[in-house]
Amino acid sequence: MPDLASTAALPAGQGDAVAAAPPAWSRRRATLRALRHRSLSTGLLICTLLTLAAFFAPLLTSIDPTMQDPMATFTPPSLIYPMGTDAFGRDLFARVLFGARTTMLASLAVVVLGAFFGTVIGLVAGYFGGAIGFVIMRLNDLLLAFPGILLALTVTAILGPGLVNGVIAISVILVPVFARLVEGATVEIRNLPFVEAALCGGASPFRIISRHILPNVMSGVIVLTTTWLGIAALWITALGFIGLGVQPPTPELGAILNDGQNYITLAWWITVFPGLFLSLFVVSVNLIGDGLRDELDPTLDRS
Repeated sequence: MPDLASTAALPAGQGDAVAAAPPAWSRRRATLRALRHRSLSTGLLICTLLTLAAFFAPLLTSIDPTMQDPMATFTPPSLIYPMGTDAFGRDLFARVLFGARTTMLASLAVVVLGAFFGTVIGLVAGYFGGAIGFVIMRLNDLLLAFPGILLALTVTAILGPGLVNGVIAISVILVPVFARLVEGATVEIRNLPFVEAALCGGASPFRIISRHILPNVMSGVIVLTTTWLGIAALWITALGFIGLGVQPPTPELGAILNDGQNYITLAWWITVFPGLFLSLFVVSVNLIGDGLRDELDPTLDRS
């Protein structure tokens, strides 16, 4: 946290972002206000239910998602098989739950890696500027010029198919997105009075970046992370659908959708249930992102 002198140097309203942590009652009030936000609360409810279902899948079903039963192929949804079975007689309920866990974890890894490296790059480019910032941001613009999915396919083709390589490929796409956001915010913040006061006090660049600039850009990073979580899930699914993501027999939503595309008129459930799960997850994280953007926007009047 910044010292009192640097906080006092801020214009009206600016000091709140970097002042000492608010009291417990204020945090509780902010939490309750956020939960009353319709989009945020609805998204949190849906996302929580889906996450619990995916990560507690072993408690919801005892069936191995890779176990085949030739006598139960294309069984429609029933009490025994709530989501039916596929062409190999595998229980679709188990495959969707375990596959959703894989997709969610991969998507989370993508946005965490993209946010971390993009934030670091954006902070360095925005704070130091000059030739360093110019070179970094031009390379950043070069990556942004490529269509995202095409860049992911290129990286995956170079590294080879697999979940880890897919996560790396999509993370490369997100790095310039976060870097652009953070660099722009850093350029604005570095010229504010409290940063100049810290410089006059002899603070090192690392201290200024970590203690004064980073806390002020984190709200934007959090909102962008939430928004891109759903997009990352779609791209992870797309790589699995075309065979460049998770490899058989490991269940993953994209691979399950690929299995069902040839039987959509014969066994609609193979496509509908994993697609519905993915759609609900993407919608829920988008609702959370919208709610967080409203709650973290300092220009909104919440009195």
